[in-house]
Amino acid sequence: MTTTTGVGVVVIGRNEGQRLERCLASLVGAAQQIVYVDSGSTDGSVQMAQRLGVEVVELDMNIAFTAARARNEGFARLQRLLPSMRHVQFVDGDCEVVASWLPHAQAFLDAQPEVAVVCGRRRERFPQRSIYNLMCDLEWDTPTGATSACGGDALMRADAFATAGGYRPDLIAGEEPELCVRLRAKGWKVWRLPAEMTLHDASMTRFGQWWRRTLRGGYAFAEGAFLHGGAPERHWRRESRRAWFWGLGVPLVTLIATLILGWPGLLVLLVYPLQVARLARRGAGPARQNWLMAFFLVLGKFPEMVGQVKFLLNRFGAGKSALIEYK
Repeated sequence: MTTTTGVGVVVIGRNEGQRLERCLASLVGAAQQIVYVDSGSTDGSVQMAQRLGVEVVELDMNIAFTAARARNEGFARLQRLLPSMRHVQFVDGDCEVVASWLPHAQAFLDAQPEVAVVCGRRRERFPQRSIYNLMCDLEWDTPTGATSACGGDALMRADAFATAGGYRPDLIAGEEPELCVRLRAKGWKVWRLPAEMTLHDASMTRFGQWWRRTLRGGYAFAEGAFLHGGAPERHWRRESRRAWFWGLGVPLVTLIATLILGWPGLLVLLVYPLQVARLARRGAGPARQNWLMAFFLVLGKFPEMVGQVKFLLNRFGAGKSALIEYK
C-alpha cells in the first residue's frame, strides 16, 4: 500500500468493534498520520487502535459529547503530530475507506485550488439487510460536481478547515453542512467526485433506529435554518418548512376540518397517500423500492417535526441539547 503524503486522518467512534477495526485497517499505511478519537468505548476499541499503531485521543466525557467536538480534537492532535499536513480526511469509525480514495481525492485538490472539500460515493455495506439500510444507501447517491455540502466522510484542505474554525463543537447534528456553508461564504468550493470513497455499516434494522435517525435530521434542519436560514444561503429552510407542513400543518387542518364538518373532515388525510403516490411515480428504481421509499419519505416528516420541536425547546425553553443516537 502506498502512503499518501501530507494527509492526516481523523477517525471518530465509540464501541464500533469490528467496524472500527475494518476502518483503521483500511487506513494504516495509506495516510501519513492517523488519529482515532474515542468517546468512552467499553469494547476494547482504544486498545485495538493502539495495537495497530494508531494515535488515540480519549475524550473527556465529563464534557458534553458531539461528533463535531471529537473531530476538532482529532484535528488539533494531527496538527501537532504532522505540522506538514496539507489535507485531512475525516471519517466515521463505522466506515471502511476504499484504497484508491485518498490518492485520487488528494490529486483532485492539488489540481483544483479553489476547492476546499472533496467527497465521493459513500455506500452502505449491507443495503439488502433492511429497508432502512437501503434508504441510507440511496440517500448518499447524490449528484456529482460542485455541491453545497459533504457528509461525515470528506477530504479537506487543512488550512481552509483551520481558518474556518473547524466544526461548531456545540452542534449535535448537521455539523458538516454547517461548516460547508461557512467555507463557501469565504469563497471556497465543495465538490463531489464520481469515485468510490467509503463503505458504511449503518446496522439499522429496526423501525426505532430509523425514527431516531430521522428525528436527528429534523433537529439538524431546524438548527441549520436558525443559524444560516437567511438570504442568500437559506440553509435548510425548505426542509424545515416541509417538516412543519406535513408533520403538523396537515394534522391540524384535519382536526379543524373534523370539528367543523364532522367525519368528512378526515378526507384531508388523503393528501398523505396522494403524496406517496406522487413520489413513487418519480422514483427511478424498481416499483417496490420506489413505493417503500416514498412511504418512508412521507412518514419521515413526523419524526422530523419532532426534531424541529425538540430544537426549539432546547433553544428557547428549558431543554438541554443531548446527542441523538440511533445505534
